[in-house]
Parts: sequence; structure tokens; C-alpha cells
Amino acid sequence: MRSHLLNDTTAEQYRRSVTDGVERVAAKLAATDRPFTGVSVDALSPRIDEIDLDQPLHDTTAVLDELEDVYLRDAIYFHHPRYLAHLNCPVVIPAVLGEAVLSAVNSSLDTWDQSAGGTLIERKLIDWTNERIGLGPAADGVFTSGGSQSNLQALLLAREESKTDSLAELRIFASEASHFSVKKSAKLLGLGQDAVVSIPVDHDKRMQTVALARELERCAQDGLVPMAVVATAGTTDFGSIDPLPEIAELCEQFGTWMHVDAAYGCGLLASVKHRDRIDGIERADSVTVDYHKSFFQPVSSSAVLVKDAATLRHATYHAEYLNPRRMVQERIPNQVDKSLQTTRRFDALKLWMTLRTMGADGIGQLFDEVCELAREGWRLLAADPRYDVVVEPSLSTLVFRYIPAAVTDPAEIDRANLYARKALFASGDAIVAGTKVGGRHYLKFTLLNPETQASDIAAVLDLIAGHAEQYLGESLDRAS
Repeated sequence: MRSHLLNDTTAEQYRRSVTDGVERVAAKLAATDRPFTGVSVDALSPRIDEIDLDQPLHDTTAVLDELEDVYLRDAIYFHHPRYLAHLNCPVVIPAVLGEAVLSAVNSSLDTWDQSAGGTLIERKLIDWTNERIGLGPAADGVFTSGGSQSNLQALLLAREESKTDSLAELRIFASEASHFSVKKSAKLLGLGQDAVVSIPVDHDKRMQTVALARELERCAQDGLVPMAVVATAGTTDFGSIDPLPEIAELCEQFGTWMHVDAAYGCGLLASVKHRDRIDGIERADSVTVDYHKSFFQPVSSSAVLVKDAATLRHATYHAEYLNPRRMVQERIPNQVDKSLQTTRRFDALKLWMTLRTMGADGIGQLFDEVCELAREGWRLLAADPRYDVVVEPSLSTLVFRYIPAAVTDPAEIDRANLYARKALFASGDAIVAGTKVGGRHYLKFTLLNPETQASDIAAVLDLIAGHAEQYLGESLDRAS
């Protein structure tokens, strides 16, 4: 079994195996003509269930053959221009190359003696991101597994900086369109269920600062502690960006930690045209970024950034076997001192490879393209009498609803939209997401692929309408 260990004696076997795998994936990407085969759970499950994991195949070629049957053939391919569902981006080649390198070397980014140059590369990228945000010379941060972890760590720091021993007094303010991880983080941090105060949004799905000011005043009057305000720069459902400068003013007025969840909107940090849409982010105490959403990186690649590096001490724990206190005096850089994780992948390498190959402008141009595509899609929807579109896009998300001419029952329209989404997914011709607005079912395009064209959007709208009309026709037949 030692023949499978990656080392100096198996380097050639490694080259052959990885090359075989890469060639298969490349062939699959080249031949993919739709984002999904439409395979059902019931059809796929037996193929995987019948595999006996205690009976290995002993050959990577055979394993890849099997993988083709149970995964590659039916995988959902985000690179396809008609994958329009969730916040999944197609990935750039330099980042995939970085993924191959980091997986083989397998550095762990917790301590210097497990990563060396990897530590310095990650720190350089944190500094670069902080410069793009404008957080100032005392800023710092660390890579994380994703936006949920970044939000959790930011709120942990806010909790500790609130300087109160009574968790029941703490309140977090976030818009009703904010990410669910805010409430989940509050629970994980030991706060009560009523700790997160939901602030209403305006017509553009942005936090209403008048309502925020009112709730902050009420918090003070009730003798409670405003622990943090979470502003969102790119909500998951709408891509909306909260009014960051006004929120920053209120946070300063009430002495409240300002966290900006820019997991989605962080692409604007590299934007050539639209950087001003997140003006005010530089006033935050902490920021979440997901490079694996709008920097076209493979999952996972994320970070939490802070204005004051000293606040990261709240995540520090010294273990004698790993990062004893003496290392601080010896100026040995251990990233575990800043992180909620211990063992941690060198995910920063993917972004490093991307920036060194494409440059920030290259990334920004791609993100600008999908933002412009969303504007085209909005114009198509606004001009199409079959659809109701909720809001003009701030980033690259469109939320809309099929409205049949002959049906007025909202519940029936709900069912038609749900059916259309399910039928479209089953066909494999395209994939769209769904959400609720005002208690009603809507559909959603999340546009993160520069290869998607307005013609793709128009074609998918026709497909949705066709499926919805089929459902309504069958419904009328059943009713008669």
C-alpha cells in the first residue's frame, strides 16, 4: 500500500494519475452541452449504494471509470452559461492550478513550521485585500472556510469588544434580507433568540437607516447593549447593498461595531467600473469577503478582515505543542493565533496564482461583465409581460415571477412557478434558483458567468414560461 503514498519514489505515478484525471475532466467540460443531466435522486442513489467501500478497485483508472458513472456524468457544472441558480461561479484556470499545487504539497496554514512561505503569502493577500477595502494601517485578518465562518468570527470579536458580561443584554442589528448565518452565529455565540433585531428594507431591498436609528435608540432606552450592526454588501437573494456610509454614521453615534458582510459584493473591490457602489466599507470594524463567489475562485476561498488587528486576540489560544506564547516574542508568525480553525488549507494560494496571472483588473473586468449582464436581463424582464421583476440589480442577481395572463389566484401562480423551476431542473436544460418575496414564490437568476449571454437569459425565460403554461394547462384539465 506504500505505493500510493505521494513521495519521491511515486512522483511518476502521481504525474500519470493526475494527468489521467485532468484529461477526463477536460474532456467532460469540453463535451458538456447543458448544466445538468436531470438525473433524479432515485435513479442515482442505487448506483452509489451498491458500491462496497470495503472492496477497493486497486487501480486509479478503474476508480476514475467508476467516478464517471457516479459523479462526473451527472455533476452540476457551474461553468455552463445556463447555470443561473446560486452563488457559484465558474473558476479561473490559474486558481485551479493553485488548487492542484496546494493539495499535493498539503501545507497546513496554522503554524509557520507547517507552511513557511504559505504563511507569508496568506498575510500578503490579507494586506492586499485590506488596502483594497481601505481599512487602514492597523488592519489584519485571516482566511476562512467561507462567509458563514467569517461572519461568526466577526461577531465573536464584536461580542468580546462589547465589554459586557451579560449576554442577554446584547443585540445585533441586521436587515431582513441579511444572510441566515447572522442568526446562526448569534445562537452559536450563546445569545438569546431575540438577540438579532431584524431591520426592514426599502423598495430596493436595502436596510432602512431610519428604522435602524429607531431600533438603536430603543436599545439604548431599554438599557441593552448594541453589540453590532451587520450591513450587507450583496444580499443573497437580491444582491442589494445596504447604505454603508449612513450605517457607519449610526455605528459611530451609538458606539456599535460595524460589520459588513461583503461575501458576494467583494467583487467590487476589483471592479474597474463600479467600486463606488461599496463606498463606506472602509469605515467597517470587520468585513467578510468570499473570493469563491465573485473572484472566480474554487471553493473554498474566503476571509474575515478587521480594522484593528488587536481584536483578533479574542480568537487566540496558545497550546504548548503548537503555538506557545514564547513564539510571539520570537516574532514567529502563526496564523492559528488569528483563526477559529487549527488545521487549515492553503486556500490563499489560489487567489495568489490568479492575481499573479490575471491581475486585479482581470478579475474586476469579469465581475463587471456579469453586473452589466444583469442590467440587460432586468431590461428583458421589465419588458416581458409574462414576468414581474422585483428590483433593479445592484450586482448580478434578478428575482422575478411568472405571471400568467389568464390566472389571478396567487396560490396557483405560486404552484406554477414552483413547477416550472422543478421541471426545468429535471430537464437539465438550465438551472435557476427560487426564493420567497412577500410570502410568494419567486424565481432567481444569480449571474456569475461572463460566458452567459442575454440570449441565454431570453431562452431560459421562454423555457420557464413553457413549463409554467404546461402546468397551468394540466391544472385546468384536472379542474374540468
